[in-house]
Amino acid sequence: MSFFDVLNLIGGLSLFLFGMILTGHALERRAGNSLKSLLSKLTSNKFAGLLTGLGVTAVIQSSSATTVMVVGFVNSGLMTLKQSINVIMGANVGTTVTAWILSLAGINSDNFVVSLFKPSSFTPILAFIGLLYYMIGKSDRKKNTGLIFLGFAVLMFGMETMSNSVSGLADVPEFRQMFLTFSNPVFGVIAGAILTAIIQSSSASVGILQALTTTGAVTYGAAIPIIMGQNIGTCVTAIISSFGTNKNAKRAALVHLSFNIIGAAVWLTVFQIIKEVFSPAIFSESANLVGIAFFHSVFNVLSTLLFLPLSSLLEKLVYLIIPESKQIEVTSELDVRLLVSPTLALQQSRAVLDKMAVLAVTAIKDSLRQIEQYDEENGIEIRAAEEETDHLEDILGSYLVKLTSRKLAAEESIQATEYMKLIGDYERIADHAVNILESAEEMQLKGTSFSEFAVKEYENISAALNEILDLSYQAFAGNDLICARKTEPLEQVIDNLKDTYRTRHILRLQKGECSVIAGFIWSDILANIERVSDHCSNISGCVIDAAELNMNTHQNLRVFRNSDEDFMQDFKAFSARYSI
Repeated sequence: MSFFDVLNLIGGLSLFLFGMILTGHALERRAGNSLKSLLSKLTSNKFAGLLTGLGVTAVIQSSSATTVMVVGFVNSGLMTLKQSINVIMGANVGTTVTAWILSLAGINSDNFVVSLFKPSSFTPILAFIGLLYYMIGKSDRKKNTGLIFLGFAVLMFGMETMSNSVSGLADVPEFRQMFLTFSNPVFGVIAGAILTAIIQSSSASVGILQALTTTGAVTYGAAIPIIMGQNIGTCVTAIISSFGTNKNAKRAALVHLSFNIIGAAVWLTVFQIIKEVFSPAIFSESANLVGIAFFHSVFNVLSTLLFLPLSSLLEKLVYLIIPESKQIEVTSELDVRLLVSPTLALQQSRAVLDKMAVLAVTAIKDSLRQIEQYDEENGIEIRAAEEETDHLEDILGSYLVKLTSRKLAAEESIQATEYMKLIGDYERIADHAVNILESAEEMQLKGTSFSEFAVKEYENISAALNEILDLSYQAFAGNDLICARKTEPLEQVIDNLKDTYRTRHILRLQKGECSVIAGFIWSDILANIERVSDHCSNISGCVIDAAELNMNTHQNLRVFRNSDEDFMQDFKAFSARYSI
């Protein structure tokens, strides 16, 4: 093997790994909604979880990535440990798909039709199609489709380069001696585990092993233990990802490790017994690409069949290793591990944003009631809700910033932008709830009250605010465009009410019908109500913009106010409803 063969090996390995990463990421982005659909169907049913893990891993071509997502789900409370076990077992089967695709490189035939299935025949065509899709395609879906083809072409070209560069190793005595050493199954398992732990991908390490089969020095007797070790090495990624998580998430990562270690130990024992007792000739034969893919699949399927009825025992095992503690653990609401899949990260962000919205809306409605009937205990709850919305704004804002720094599809980018705008509006609504609460506390402390006319006006404008809060929340929670479009005309009515009531208040002051202290408080309340309605308008505007894939809220609202007939009809209806 010459110096230039070594350079070709390094280049081929680099292209192979890059192609695998590129293909996996493009597949994940292309199938984002499908992944979401698959995971939404997840149940405690063993087979549903197994098929979910298998399907997701077959799409993104990485059991490590699937397991990392599972650790994130368990850490976030989205998935129970029992559910995660089934998904992890499915992921181990799903990862075998890559080896079968790579085995196509081993096709040898003079038949024209059969030769077309050889990667060296169709890869150039795929690369050309992928390049066209990527350069000409305007949508993210087409560009991602192009990247899938390009990534696969790079992967297969790297595989072929590796195979060609290592062919000279067949004549190197030291190389053959190394694989004689691997005929000791324990050394083979260790070698496979170390290689996979370094590159953190069992699919990639199996591909490298397939490339080495072209030397003829790799026997099935040496390859099978290496394959078992590769499954152990791929657990390193999940173990690393579990650092800093709660105990259940650590248990999920440990399930992945235990599953592969015990599986390797059981089937390695069976392998050794068969080898010693029966000495089948196949163990001495040189392995080929299809054979590696076959044994990789057989090992993972057998391990899954072994543990599928024993999943509860596997759960008990990890509980013994990581026992429960008396101290209550806080479940993280957002997990950075889910950033590997923007679709799932946005789903988590949506759940936290919904919690924030409920807190803010509840707080403002409670504060409005404080003006009419003061309750000290409820005041404590309003302040706690405001503090919680501040906390959620901080963690969700930081999370979305990390997410937007990644490669997102156009729809995902718009969704992330929508969420970043909405968290600011809901946080400010909670702030205004505290402001109104403080007005109620000031009235209580100073023993003041509103005049009969001001009370009627307050009841009217607070009823209007309650309705706009409901409309904007329904617009957000249900992506309800009808409610969203009704928000803006009601916001205009509330603006008009505020101006009218402020003018009437000045007139009452001049006539001595209202105290100066109550007048200042009334003015503050009106200002806070008007600002809350503005934020409700912003929220509904974001919903409309996201639906129309255009996040220019203020421009869209101006167009809506000036040209929409429904706006004028709703404005007149709300004006009539809230007139005094």
